[in-house]
Amino acid sequence: MKKPELLAPAGDMNCLKTAARFGADAVYIGGPLLQLRAEKSAFTEENIDVAAKYLHSLDKKLYVTVNSFTKNHEIEPLKDYARSLYSLGVDAAIVADLGALRTIKQAEPRLEVHISTQANCCNYASAMAYYELGASRIVVAREMTIDEIAEMHEKIPEELEIEAFVHGAMCMAYSGRCLISSYMNGRSGNRGECTQPCRWEYYLVERNRPNEYLKVEEYDDHSALLSSHDMKAIGFLDKLSAAGVDSFKIEGRMKTEYYVAHVVNAYRHAIDKTAPMELLEDELNAISHRPYNSGFYFGNLVHDHKNDGLYHWDCTFAGVALEDCRDGMLRIQQRNFFKLGDTLEVLSPDSVGMKFTCSEIINENGESCETACHPQEILTLKCDADVKQGDILRVRTQKEKIITNI
Repeated sequence: MKKPELLAPAGDMNCLKTAARFGADAVYIGGPLLQLRAEKSAFTEENIDVAAKYLHSLDKKLYVTVNSFTKNHEIEPLKDYARSLYSLGVDAAIVADLGALRTIKQAEPRLEVHISTQANCCNYASAMAYYELGASRIVVAREMTIDEIAEMHEKIPEELEIEAFVHGAMCMAYSGRCLISSYMNGRSGNRGECTQPCRWEYYLVERNRPNEYLKVEEYDDHSALLSSHDMKAIGFLDKLSAAGVDSFKIEGRMKTEYYVAHVVNAYRHAIDKTAPMELLEDELNAISHRPYNSGFYFGNLVHDHKNDGLYHWDCTFAGVALEDCRDGMLRIQQRNFFKLGDTLEVLSPDSVGMKFTCSEIINENGESCETACHPQEILTLKCDADVKQGDILRVRTQKEKIITNI
């Protein structure tokens, strides 16, 4: 059986290179048009060109999201955009809108189109309709079970690929199509502007008592009734592969390089079976996340525990290696506080579980320091581990959770 593709998100060139280094087979990004994320995560056409050339040099692929629901005035610009994406070497466009699919295939038939999960394709008949319109891959609705995916796979052509999300934020809406942000803030999640109000705390107010706020009780210190879980499928990738999934997709185009490195690394090792699952589960607990569950893959969501709506993490991002460790010294860019005596864990695609004790910190002026406390400062550390350029350093933290509105 062909090994599934590991598909990673990137909101900038640094995250894209991190995803490639830690084992992604393909990366998906947003461009300047209809990309369904905040503008700051959009690649320019010039950067798309650079990204495509970089990934292709590594025998990896680049997909560009064009998955906003398209308005009348966006149809004509989409034609030129489709031609441009193909000329830049983009391997596929990810599309949700039926009119966008038709427009792209008419303007540039050679550009492959993948149907976004936003299209909520959850049956083989819909998949066939998209295939007949020129789609080469279906990103299935997040609400599909493994059995339903297997049935779809049996009833579609072999060349029509199936992609499924395996990790990342889940949404309270159907396949992410939600109007709460638009209603409350005038910023539509369906246009890449979601303010995530489902993760806020809410109170009840009686009409004639406007200054009396009654908390919606869930826990003693907080409530987050609308906040969803995060998906984690690392423990049953074999089942998804057997059901016919060709590509395992990680959510998170707005995430940091620290997040991307951890998740891609864990799923790479899981796919290749090169590290124990217990260790990989620990890697996924290192990053900030809401409580994990398995999504809808085994049927309707059943909560075997309360969702506290909080973000949990076991580690903080200490820094990134700027070059290979040489002669027992390592040059890094610091990202968060750490100090002498701390154990620095190393996230590397070449080794799992590597760590060393921080016994010496030297700043750019050659001065010894007891702490690393200035963000993005260039430091040199005494190091007895085989750390490589681009490896991530982290430190364990006692802080496990925080209430957040982001």
